[in-house]
Amino acid sequence: MNPIEILFEYWPRLLDGALMTLKLTFLGALIAGLVSPGLALIRVQAAPMAQAPLRLYVSFIRGTPILAQLFLIFYGSGQFRPALEEWGLWTFFRDPFNCALLAFALNSTAYQTEILRGGIMSVPQREIEAAKAIGMSRSKILRRVVFPHAYRIAWPALGNEVILLMKASALASVVTVFDVMGRTRQIFSRTFDFSVYLWAALIYLCITAAFVLLWRQAERRLSRHIHAPGTPRASAQPFKESQA
Repeated sequence: MNPIEILFEYWPRLLDGALMTLKLTFLGALIAGLVSPGLALIRVQAAPMAQAPLRLYVSFIRGTPILAQLFLIFYGSGQFRPALEEWGLWTFFRDPFNCALLAFALNSTAYQTEILRGGIMSVPQREIEAAKAIGMSRSKILRRVVFPHAYRIAWPALGNEVILLMKASALASVVTVFDVMGRTRQIFSRTFDFSVYLWAALIYLCITAAFVLLWRQAERRLSRHIHAPGTPRASAQPFKESQA
């Protein structure tokens, strides 16, 4: 079979794999996006002892391969099946998709936490002082000043993290989650035609290109009111110091 015939015969399976890749990537990134702002605040403001468990978690995730984390969750949970059944959690952990999603969410949370920590610490102190001067409460300062500015600063790095997570989702196939790579391996086992891997690579490329385009459009919208011509940029100082 030539490459075009491979595509026409197996495109439904490749499309199904692409949808699984998107689902796994964006659910994992979304869960991480909901959790990481609070963890980033802890990393910036909490006492060193209170930060210790979080620092250990971030160091472990960033210092170990995501494949090892996936195996720890998927295969490791089976070692604790009696306890998980007693707690009513075995139904969750016996599903390969749930294990893969948990692994990717935990991985992305660690990276997004550190990215946002850098964004928060880069918020100019004069903006925070101005918010205090007009009587804003601490929660309002975080909601209306710190996080909006921190996300504008961190936006490109967050986009890169989502792209890296999408590429890492190819590892989900090793635990029988049939994403793009999982479907590609299935097709190759039947056809022994390497061109199917070319189509898989093109699918990843198209997804990445579309995501980058959308992310850059969002970045332009977020940044359209800042750094106007002739306006000097504020010097960046840690938000933590402004609370002193």
